[in-house]
Amino acid sequence: MDGTTRRGGAQTALAMTIGEPAGVGAEIAAMAWRQAEGGNIPPFYLLADSAFVRSRLELAGLDVPVIDATAETCLARFGAGLPVVDVGHALADAPGRPSSADAHGVVASIELAVADVAAGRAGGVVTLPIQKATLYDAGFRHPGHTEFLGELAARHWPGRPATPVMMLAGPELRTVPVTVHIPVSEVPRRLTADLLVETGRIVAADLRTRFGIATPRLAVAGLNPHAGENGSMGREDLDVIVPAIARLVAEGIAATGPWPADTLFHPRARTGYDAVLAMYHDQALIPVKTIAFDETVNVTLGLPFVRTSPDHGTALDIAGTGTARPDSLIAALRMAAGMTADIVAGDHMR
Repeated sequence: MDGTTRRGGAQTALAMTIGEPAGVGAEIAAMAWRQAEGGNIPPFYLLADSAFVRSRLELAGLDVPVIDATAETCLARFGAGLPVVDVGHALADAPGRPSSADAHGVVASIELAVADVAAGRAGGVVTLPIQKATLYDAGFRHPGHTEFLGELAARHWPGRPATPVMMLAGPELRTVPVTVHIPVSEVPRRLTADLLVETGRIVAADLRTRFGIATPRLAVAGLNPHAGENGSMGREDLDVIVPAIARLVAEGIAATGPWPADTLFHPRARTGYDAVLAMYHDQALIPVKTIAFDETVNVTLGLPFVRTSPDHGTALDIAGTGTARPDSLIAALRMAAGMTADIVAGDHMR
């Protein structure tokens, strides 16, 4: 694989968003570029402000050249330096100190990345971590990246249904939270059989088409301890999850459960499925991050374009020090390129 993705026969790079400028995004993007020699990492460009990127890399002690580029010119210039495509907003170099003044540039970076994919200028989107609270202060009304990407999909692919589903994919485990950025107290009310079935359909479809798994096996976690213990520890497992699994099976999807979450993630259990449908955010994220924190990738399924992201936060505490690790970002770049090029990106997990 030469690392480039292809759309309509033309080679394209991956569009990378800047994420939270006060975090480590610019630094790990530069570190990833530095490891790209030899084609082991696909070409990408960073949607940001080149003056900000240069300033941050100098502060962090990272000797990486920054190249002003466009989506069309970044492939030709990728070998000379980290290509930065301007987002039209100056970004403040204030490591560890997020400011709502940067919010418009952060949002513009995401919007431009998706627009580039829609126009055929980029093969897929790789997003660096955002600081949601800072965006909320500036009027951002989406719970997170995933939901905003769903809106952008509807904007650029009108008439094409898009239901974004978050999947965390590591070398040994894939998990999908059925409910995502909501309080735990809201989970029992929001968890419905329809939501579970729709999520299962999307996961099975994308595991087939983007990960090359002919017959995806979905393990469905229970909501309550011991999957409800036949109703003695809560009725949701019997009244919501069991009927949803039956519907998925009736549609030809290999779904099993509900399984007690405390016995679902050990090595022997992981050999029996390709992905876990978890009932809430932490039930999905804790095991996958525990097993492979630095190698796990956040993948958004159910969209008309490929989107991946490193599965860590903004790391405000070490921003500007040059000590962040780019491992998860590199994994996200490789996975995005594999998915875009119809390469079986996850076959090593079988």
